Amino acid sequence: MKIKTYTKKDIAHEMAKRQNKSIRSSLVLVDDLFSILREYLTEDSPYTRIEIRNFGVFESKPTKAKPRARNPRTNEEIYVPAHKKTRFKPGKIIKAQLRKPI
Repeated sequence: MKIKTYTKKDIAHEMAKRQNKSIRSSLVLVDDLFSILREYLTEDSPYTRIEIRNFGVFESKPTKAKPRARNPRTNEEIYVPAHKKTRFKPGKIIKAQLRKPI
């Protein structure tokens, strides 16, 4: 099975084609969009939620520390500190498209 991978450059090319703009200006827009999303998700607030209608929700929330986690290779017990975890929940349109049979 071959996996199709899209990059920021691919998104910028498609945006430039749809908007009849230059690839360079659309690449700047795409970079700005992703940097804004990154800043919002990594800010100091413990819970962050970015809701984009008809697309989905990005969430960032804290996890608990795990004082007795285990390394499966060495069977050694290690301490995993509390950190933030991100999650994407797709919207209705994406869910409906993904549920269609292949």
